[in-house]
Amino acid sequence: MTSAEATPRITAEFLETFQNKTVRVLGKVVALRGETATIDAGGQINVLLNRDCHFQTDHAVEVVGKVTNDLSIKVLAATEFGTNIDFSIYKAVVDATHNHREIFYDQ
Repeated sequence: MTSAEATPRITAEFLETFQNKTVRVLGKVVALRGETATIDAGGQINVLLNRDCHFQTDHAVEVVGKVTNDLSIKVLAATEFGTNIDFSIYKAVVDATHNHREIFYDQ
């Protein structure tokens, strides 16, 4: 991932649109299973973790990763945000970026 590469913010509803592209998603960890996690980001998303991921159930995480063919996300980088996140604000930001995509990214 280069510093100039756009990482559109998405929720689960946009996974198919961004298949095989790098995206950014904020979600709540609902399950951890070995090297995978499931996050709720307006719908469930399976996340393929890397060894730098230290997720905790019920915590918010921002994942930058590539959407795979099966619509899971392979993590390139992740940040944990704890439990005090208003996901409705994130959803509003996602909606704004997709309504005005010419400002935020090329699609």
